[in-house]
Amino acid sequence: MRFHSSLCAALAAVAIAAAPALSADDEGWTWLFKDGDLDHWIVPEGDGGHWKVIEADGGPVIDYDARSEAEGVKDLVSKESYGDFVLELEWKITDTPNINPNVRYVLPDGTHARDIKGEEIALALPDSDSGVFLRGSSKCQVNIWCWPIGSGEVYGYRMDRSLPPEVRAGVTPKTQADKPVGEWNAFQITMKGDRLTVVLNDVTVLDEAQLPGAPEEGPLSLQHHGGYRDGKYTGSPSLVQFRNIRIKPLD
Repeated sequence: MRFHSSLCAALAAVAIAAAPALSADDEGWTWLFKDGDLDHWIVPEGDGGHWKVIEADGGPVIDYDARSEAEGVKDLVSKESYGDFVLELEWKITDTPNINPNVRYVLPDGTHARDIKGEEIALALPDSDSGVFLRGSSKCQVNIWCWPIGSGEVYGYRMDRSLPPEVRAGVTPKTQADKPVGEWNAFQITMKGDRLTVVLNDVTVLDEAQLPGAPEEGPLSLQHHGGYRDGKYTGSPSLVQFRNIRIKPLD
């Protein structure tokens, strides 16, 4: 089926207009990415141009193809450190070229569903994976991915079996609020002390979840995940874009 060019343009305009909006109040906020530069970010040494700014959907976005050539940390890290804050950003998974055969069916308490033999249920699903590291800690990661549980969870805490059940349940999303792959999503992430609230597309998926032992301060990171070898992606790659990133420190 072919669409007339004017209809395609109209549909594109509707898609852009329908993207989740950030808060209207600008007082106290600092833009970490808006107008097309990475001045607030440290690009990994030796990256090779894989973290880049492009024009897409009517404005500048940070685009990542999960192919960083950096030998060390491949994440995009903020130049500044933050303690308590509200962070807002928009993100989009651009593609899911791989099937992940080990996607788990996550229950509301953060554990994994099991079959009649007592084995954890594994689902084979298309998957891409990224996230936002808070206060310089990969364990304090607000996930971006394609698992049925939805984005916004804190995988490092949910999977830590040494933690109390209420902590693991608290970092498990209350519902899946993600939009389909290829559409923009909006995060509002609030960190106060060791308490984390995550609102995804106007739905509160984590409500004052406790992160015991979380650092008091540290940078933000946009996560690299997966790899690229012999012309193929390995793992679940971070095929993601980010835009309209801003932060408001809290006293």
